[in-house]
Amino acid sequence: MNDQRSAAGVVAVDQAAAVAVPEAAPALGDAAGPARPKSRGAALAPVALVVAGGLSVQFGSAVAVLLMPRAGALGVVTLRLAVAALVMLAVCRPKLRGHSRADWGTVLAFGLAMGGMNTLFYQAADRIPLGAAVTLEVLGPLALSVIASRRPINMVWAGLALGGVVLLGGGGFDRLDPVGAAYALGAGAMWATYIVFSARTGRRFPQADGLALALVVAALFSLPLGIMEAGSKLLVPSTLGLGAAVALLSSVLPYTLELMALRRLPAPTFAILMSLEPAIAAAAGFLILDQALTTTDALAIALVIGASMGAVRSQTRRAKPRERV
Repeated sequence: MNDQRSAAGVVAVDQAAAVAVPEAAPALGDAAGPARPKSRGAALAPVALVVAGGLSVQFGSAVAVLLMPRAGALGVVTLRLAVAALVMLAVCRPKLRGHSRADWGTVLAFGLAMGGMNTLFYQAADRIPLGAAVTLEVLGPLALSVIASRRPINMVWAGLALGGVVLLGGGGFDRLDPVGAAYALGAGAMWATYIVFSARTGRRFPQADGLALALVVAALFSLPLGIMEAGSKLLVPSTLGLGAAVALLSSVLPYTLELMALRRLPAPTFAILMSLEPAIAAAAGFLILDQALTTTDALAIALVIGASMGAVRSQTRRAKPRERV
């Protein structure tokens, strides 16, 4: 969500589901539609996969915060994106020929949005608690959902989310560090952009080819920034090892789990589960980084989660009549 996963493209842009994750969506365009489960265990299995992916992403982000004193926030972003790009290139082996200029323009925009999202999020996580950073970041996809739907009920969800943000800031973001909060909000804006171009890339490239190529763009975008901040520290074996762990936990593993889940789970249900990201992030921050939540913080995160779930559900109800036509 941080560079957080890309489940973004799973929901059509016109539906703009509130919380995609950040990082594996283009691959989903060719996935088979969700099958009707034959048993309760089969029904729960894809839900478990999504939750496992969320845990992997957020605990990976917590490990990234631990790595920041060694390589800096920009250095960690570079390591994560570079390793993830290499793994995805090896797995997908995307074809470079046969694509139009518009195709390459789309994947370039997708990669830049991904790089910007990750860079801003890690800058935020370096300054404010992980749960607060993800809560503010998720406002980007939520705003996209509200704007896309143009339904009055979604103004209620927007107001609920705004109430959560006010609570989180304690009436002013000086408690959180205003720079960190601004980075998180910027990451949310990039996340919304990421969702739009993730869906477009998924329509233009087969399987996960577009995602692999976009990761290369994102890695190249972050490389100069990481070198300027960390320099030769990026080549220290222990730092490289932790960076690879962050990439696997925050990108490769959740992408795989989400792809498996989305083949058996309706996209709106997936998006609702993604709304739990701030709570998972807060738990990861507490368990790994010793970032305790106050009662007010917990209430603020709950309000934003509730707003995200409500926005997704209202979008789902709106889509049903069109599906019958």
